[in-house]
Amino acid sequence: MVVTWLLIGIGVTAAVVLLFQDWRPTLLALLLNYLIQTSFLADQSFVPPDLNLLGLPVSTLVLIKLISGVAVTLILSITALTFSQEYGFENLDEFGLAELRRATRAMQRQRANRPFQLSDYVLPLGSGVLALLASLILPRIYPIAPSETIDFVWYWLVLTGLLTIATASNLLKVGLGLLLCSSAIDLLYTAVVSAPGASGLKLMPIGLLSLFNMLLALALAYLSGLCYGRLKTLDLSELYRN
Repeated sequence: MVVTWLLIGIGVTAAVVLLFQDWRPTLLALLLNYLIQTSFLADQSFVPPDLNLLGLPVSTLVLIKLISGVAVTLILSITALTFSQEYGFENLDEFGLAELRRATRAMQRQRANRPFQLSDYVLPLGSGVLALLASLILPRIYPIAPSETIDFVWYWLVLTGLLTIATASNLLKVGLGLLLCSSAIDLLYTAVVSAPGASGLKLMPIGLLSLFNMLLALALAYLSGLCYGRLKTLDLSELYRN
């Protein structure tokens, strides 16, 4: 397996999604992961360029992947921005608003003064190390894709996606894990059907897979709205408590 900067980029961005709970670095990592996956697919030349975009030869496959990745990240970013703010305070009187502002300032100071807790990252970091070892071993034990590099990428994405779901503390993080798993399956399908002797890559299934990712992001936004409307938070601990 040849280690390239594209391979490192896919690995690092998926690891950031697994390790961090805050939506800002994880959504940025997801966007970068989609962009690097697009470059990886273009580098593998599964489909020859058939479009001329601003003087650059681009394949329709790469363009579809790029558009769907940006759309998914945009949907989740709008969702996170919407439900990370507090609404519905118009019925509070001046004393209630003052108390709410005091509590908000106290919470912000507590977060700012909270020291770095290594224990918060022990479980995600340990599971990430296990996922990395499994991604290096499984392509030799049970190869599926035409090359060991693609096997590593798809195993790494699907394992980090499953572990992200298992260690998630909020609903958005669960959605990020599902999207990593979906992109892993998408990548594996693209590689397998493009192999010599296979049926060949068709744009319709690729388009449907990209549409599925966008519908998954929209479903996550809808569920986030329901959860926030009921609990005023997206934390799973509150959902289990209630």
